[in-house]
This record gives sequence, C-alpha cells and structure tokens, in this order.
Amino acid sequence: MKILINDGIEPIGKELLENAGFTVDMNKIDQSQLIDRLHEYDAICVRSATKINKEVIDAAPNLKVIGRGGVGLDNIDVKYAQAQGITVINTPEASSRSVAELAMGHILTLARFLHQSNRQMPTIGDSHFNQLKKSFGGGLELEGKTLGIIGFGRIGQEMARCALGMGMNVLATDPYIAKATLAIGPVGLGMYVDLSTVDFNDVLEDADIISLHTPSIGKPILDQSAFDAMKDGVIIINCSRGDVIHEADLLAALESGKVAAAGLDVYQNEPSPNKDLLTHPRVSLSPHIGAATLEAQEKIGAELATKVIQALSGNK
Repeated sequence: MKILINDGIEPIGKELLENAGFTVDMNKIDQSQLIDRLHEYDAICVRSATKINKEVIDAAPNLKVIGRGGVGLDNIDVKYAQAQGITVINTPEASSRSVAELAMGHILTLARFLHQSNRQMPTIGDSHFNQLKKSFGGGLELEGKTLGIIGFGRIGQEMARCALGMGMNVLATDPYIAKATLAIGPVGLGMYVDLSTVDFNDVLEDADIISLHTPSIGKPILDQSAFDAMKDGVIIINCSRGDVIHEADLLAALESGKVAAAGLDVYQNEPSPNKDLLTHPRVSLSPHIGAATLEAQEKIGAELATKVIQALSGNK
C-alpha cells in the first residue's frame, strides 16, 4: 500500500510507516493536482494546508484512510469521507500539553505586561527606563485567581493542570464532559484531583481569566452578550480556533475596558489577521503556533503513523 505524506511528518512517523511495510511518498502534490494524482494512493496524511473535499475524495477510489496531523479536521470533509467508507483519523493527544503551555504563556505575559515591555525596552529602555518601570510595575500574581476554561477536552484538561499547579482556581465548562480526574505535577508523584464542570454562564460571571479550548462550531462562542456577562477587567485567551471569538466585539470590549487584555494564537482571517488586533497595545500575539514544539511534533508524527498503520492493517 502507498501512503502520501502531503504536508510533512517527523522522521519517527515515516520510519514507523516504512517498518510496517508501507510505501511512503513524501513528495508534496499541489492542491490543484491532487484530484489527478490521489487515486495512486491508499492513504493520505495532511496537516492544515491540504484540503480533502468531496471532489478530491471522489477522484480517489482507492483511498482508505485520511490522517490529519493535529486536532482540527476543518480541512477535511469528514462526513462525506466516512460515508464512502474512508477512515478519518487525527492526533488529539499529541499536542495537548504544547497548546496549554502556550495559553499559559500568554496569561503570564499579560499578567506582567511582558508583551508591551518587550516592544518598548529595545526602543526607549535606555532613555525612559524609570518610566517603563513605573508603567509596567502593576502586574498580577496568578495564585488565587480564577481561570475559566471553555472546552474541557484533552487540551482544556492540560490547561487546568497547568493552572492548578500555579495555585489558581479552575472553573471548566463543557456540554459533553461532566468530570475529569487530573494529575497535578509529575504523574509519578501520584497527586490527582477530580474536577467537575460547571454551567457556561458561571464561567463567564466568575472567572478572572477565560481560555477557550473548543473546536469551531460555526458561530462565535464569545460575542458582545458573552463579554457583557463577564467581570470587568477580564483577560481572554484563545489558542483554539479564530472563529470562536467575534473579533469586532472583542475589540470593542478591549476599548471599553470590559476586557483588560487578550492573548491570541488564532484569528478569523488567517493568514491575514485583523490589523487592529495585531497593533492593539493590550493584546499578546503569536502566529498559530500552539502545537509547534519539538516534543509535540515528534508525538504527532508517532501518533499519526501508529493510527494509520492500525487503520490500514484492517484493509490488507
């Protein structure tokens, strides 16, 4: 069987696939040519760049497996693929810690004004040092603050572990998860806590910081009505999907002071985010790098290869 790795994979993934007896093609096929070429393969592995829609699927009668390295499946017509008997897999476990740590990084950055300090110190730090010291001297400690987590799947639970380890209170909400058991600190210590989820509105009303860890649902989760229900001076973090926040409403909430600051890794109009967000002084920014750590990429490659092997083995 032949597997097309169209958006790259870590060496460990290629090695696992080849050791299992599969032919692995690492030569990327352009999206415009995929319809004419995908029939040559039994499986395709993608990231976010390659789109697998109905037309592509119809042109690939030999396709048995579509693998997505990452969590989201927005670029794959999952329902149609499954209706054609094609197995669709992703790697939800591999990048959970990396995304959670980035979200926590944004929180720490905003709590201590590091985003602003890092912008201004290189330009006026030598001439206005004392002024900057005064401007950025009113930061926050996270211990005792309440973190609201919207979406309590693997990434949301990793976020809770990070927050609890720092002494924060955690309120999590998820329509499908009632309770989770979390390891606090290294698993070897044997320290666990059970955390039950709460109502969505409780998170909005009681959290000092709110972090989103949900898939796209076709409409914003946080819009003006949600911001109105929050505490004054709340901090918003989004390392999930750009469309879960209404960006115009977020900007308005930043301008009014309802939202004190925001940390964003994802945007509605990627790869051309709203310039007003990019230049806002109270927004910490990163370019959709939640899963972009060496450790996460290794884990993604290994998990993706393992699942593809399992799925194709049943089709031999």
